[in-house]
Parts: sequence; C-alpha cells; structure tokens
Amino acid sequence: MREELIQTALGQKEPDLVLKNAKVINVFSKEILDGNIAVSNGYIAGVGDYSQGKKIIDLKGRYVAPGFLDAHCHVESSMVVPSVYCAEAARKGVTTLITDPHEIANVSGAMGIRFMLDSSKSCPMNYYVQLPSCVPATSFEHNGSPFTSENMLPFLEEPRVLGLGEMMNYPGVAGCDPEVMKKIELFRNRVVDGHAPELRGRDLQAYVAAGIETDHENDVYGQALEKLRAGLAVLVREGSACKNLQNILEGVLRDKLDTTRMAFCTDDKHLADIRQEGSILHCVKLAVSMGMEPVQAIQMATINGAKIYGLKDIGAIAPGYRADMVILDDLEQFNLFDVYKDGIRVSEYPALSSDMENLEEITKTVNLPSLTESSFCLPHHKIQPVITLIKGQVSTKKSEISGELAAGLVSAGRLRKIAVIERHHASGNIGVGLIEGYGLFHGAVGSTVAHDSHNMIIVGDNNQDMLAAAKELERVQGGYTLAVDGKILGTLPLPVGGLMSFMPAETFIPALDEMLKKAREAGVSDGIDPFITLSFMALPVIPELRITDMGVFDVTSFRFI
Repeated sequence: MREELIQTALGQKEPDLVLKNAKVINVFSKEILDGNIAVSNGYIAGVGDYSQGKKIIDLKGRYVAPGFLDAHCHVESSMVVPSVYCAEAARKGVTTLITDPHEIANVSGAMGIRFMLDSSKSCPMNYYVQLPSCVPATSFEHNGSPFTSENMLPFLEEPRVLGLGEMMNYPGVAGCDPEVMKKIELFRNRVVDGHAPELRGRDLQAYVAAGIETDHENDVYGQALEKLRAGLAVLVREGSACKNLQNILEGVLRDKLDTTRMAFCTDDKHLADIRQEGSILHCVKLAVSMGMEPVQAIQMATINGAKIYGLKDIGAIAPGYRADMVILDDLEQFNLFDVYKDGIRVSEYPALSSDMENLEEITKTVNLPSLTESSFCLPHHKIQPVITLIKGQVSTKKSEISGELAAGLVSAGRLRKIAVIERHHASGNIGVGLIEGYGLFHGAVGSTVAHDSHNMIIVGDNNQDMLAAAKELERVQGGYTLAVDGKILGTLPLPVGGLMSFMPAETFIPALDEMLKKAREAGVSDGIDPFITLSFMALPVIPELRITDMGVFDVTSFRFI
C-alpha cells in the first residue's frame, strides 16, 4: 500500500478519487488551504495540484475536515446494535469511535464484548474498544458476569482494542487493590481511561500516578483545569443527559487555554438525539457559537483525540492518513454536505444486515425466578426509606415515612413502589422500596436497562401490574414495558442483552417515541424521563438513595438500609 501511495503522490499512478476545488482544513498548522485531495486505496496520497483521477468530484470551494472522532462513548446507551448506531453516527460526520462496552459486559462478560467487536467489523467506522475495567461496578448488586484481568487476556492481541476503559474504582486505585493494579499493569503501554468526578488534590495526584491518562467526568472548568495540570487528557462531554461543554469551554476561552490535550466525547447519546443534531458535529457547533475559532474546534473533534489514543493514521487531511473526510458548506452554521469513510461516501456504503441474531448467549439474558404478586410486597419496617426524585437530574434525595403509612401513601398516589429483580441467574434476589416524584397514575413501568448491572427495574402502584410487567420483559427477553390492570399497553423489545435492538433507526426511533408517549399518558411526571431516570435508580454510586436487587442502598453512608 505504501508503494501505491508514493506512486500516486508523485503522479505516477492515477488516484482512485480526487476531490478538487477544496478548502482543506489543516489541523497541524491551523490553516485553511486551497487544494485538491488525491485518494488511493482508502488513504490520502496527497494534497495539492492533483487534477487527474478515476473519479473526480468538484467541491466548488467547500471545506474539508477530517472525519470526527468521539473520544468516549457507550454504544449500548443508544439502545441499538453497533451497525445501526454507526450508520447514524457516520451520516453525521463521525468516522471514529472510542467505545467502552461495559454495559453489555455487565450482562454477558467477554461474550458481550466479543459481540460488539464482531458486529461492528463492517460498519463505516473506525470502531475501537477500551476494555471495561469495573465489571461489576460495585459489590452492592449482582450482575450477569464478571470481567476480570484474566478474562482480558484473550483480547490483548485484538487490533481494535486500544486500552483499558474508565477506571471507576478510585478506592481500589488508592488502596492498591491487587486486581485493580493487575488490570492497569496489563495496559502499561496503552491508554487507561479515567472516571474521576470531584477527584482533586492528593487524591487526584495518586489517581494519575497509577497510570490513568484521561477523564470525562468534569462538570465545571476548575475540575478540568486541575486534571489538565496533573497530566490527564480532558474529554469534554456533551451527551443526552450530561452536558458539560459550555461550563468547561467558558473557562478555556476566557483563559486562552491550550486545548491540545482536550477532545470531544458524548459518553451516552440517544439515537434520536444523534439523528436530530449529530454528536461531535454538535460539539463543534456549540464551541464555535461560544467564540472558539472553527479550526481549533475541529482540532478537538479530530486530531486531538487521535493523538491521545495513539491513532497515527486518523484525524488529519494529509498524506498517509485514512481518507475519512467531512465536507462542510461553511464554518458558521457547519452545514454538512457529505461524509467519506476510507474514500467512499458513507451514503454509498451497503446496508448492513442484523448482527448475529441467532447468538443465544446475547439474546437470551432475562432469567427470572418464579414470581408471584407477593414478590413485590414491601419489607416490614417501622421506618421506610423513600427515594425522592429531583426533576431533570439523576441524583436523588433521601426521605423517610412511617411504615404504617406506606400502603396508604401508595394508594393515594404520593408514593410508588420500586423493585429491582436480579434477572441474569434467577437467583431470587429482589429489592423492594418506595419512590417519590415519579408520577404514574396507575399501573407499572418496567425496564431491563438499569445501570450498571442491568437487572430488571419496575415502578408501580400495585403488585398485579408489577408482576405483569416483569413477565412481559421475560417474554421479550428485555426492553421497556407498560402494564395497566394486568394488561400490557406497550412494549419496546431490546433483546440484545436486554439493552439493544436490531431495529433500524427509521423503525426504532418512532417505537421509542410511542413508548415515551404512553408513559406520559399514564402519568409519569414532567421533568422525569420515564425510562432513563428509572435506569439510574439502580446505580449505587450516585447520591443519595438507590435500590439494587439486594435492597435500598444509602450512597452517602455506603450501607444498605
């Protein structure tokens, strides 16, 4: 291939493609240069005076940027399989993903990771994986399968595995836990991602000293700046729920901070949001609207992330780089004209078939014990803890009521019951508690998307409908459902690990919208996402109260109530 590129660059061999009359965005010199781009065998052979080619496209002065790179994302959070996600993201200009498949790993371990790698092979995307570092995320819940340092060994020779995914276990790092240290040591010469919300001072210094190199958990500029100063690459997140870009970039622009060690990421972004506004393109637009120079914003969307992750042939329009290109009408509105992956229009890529639909280990993951209506009865306590929701947030407040009043308050509509059922091994573990602020006039809402262990989580006002919802989710092997008076009003199946669908975007987005509409009609409160908010109620690392299959958990005191 090198010989062919050299000959093409010298004019001795005709390029496969020439994009002529382009305004080329040079991310190395921060210039915009007029020229033609010669492409051979999926790579850029040269930029300059190239007028002959097997195929010539006149861009008529449009801008050409490198394909965008999402520096940290969980594809599973889109609720569709990689082929569907990648097709949608690529149409919006993303040609490289750095993914952490810890959601599917919590369900199916190594098999789940292998599924994500195998099913993304033919996507119009450079699809890279950071191996999940914390599966299970905590010891306060039961997941489907552990993923240990020993389980990682077969993946070390996989060329699309770049490093170790976000290290959420700060106590394990600070305490030099042998298994944590072994995982980090396995990736001594690769990139180890961080997850360090609120970590500062000596705690941060120790975390970085362990060999961790990136972090995406920054709500405000001060956190990001301290982490940059400590040597971490800061991944500026703008997803569907967590929107940190404005807070961070306000300080960056005010202080004229060097952004070489900063890149954009989405972490979690829903498919409908990607379709409506894009992912990394949306980050670029926001940054420029705040006053950032367009080429600097494009650097954060391309070459910066490539350098952070050691991807030497990605992120630039230059000889020897992959011909991943985004064509823009302008650098004000950033109207997207076209996208190329390996020198081929993304719109011309063949449609991908469904991903390994007969893989039973991935599509048969809901295994419930024998359940009855009494399974959803509240445990008897003189004082009942209550998970109180905060609109627009995934954090909660802790409150309490007299146990004698619980049933009456549920009947009156102020409270609802919430249950988490271990759904991987039919162990019989069920945690039942109370939740306030969810709404829901009558019936039950259920889901198998419940971070991070992804057990089954159900909210309802009566045992009959909670049982009906559980049985429906078992029948379809995962997804979202709504039950009223023992009948199922709607279900969105997510059979891949109970997390993802094979449906194409054109089918999936309307189906999801219909479920959201039905949940709203059933009374779920404004400011509360019927399913996403619910999924975070099982994550025992966000204050103040959560619930797992082991019971109601007080995050502030790190104990079960």
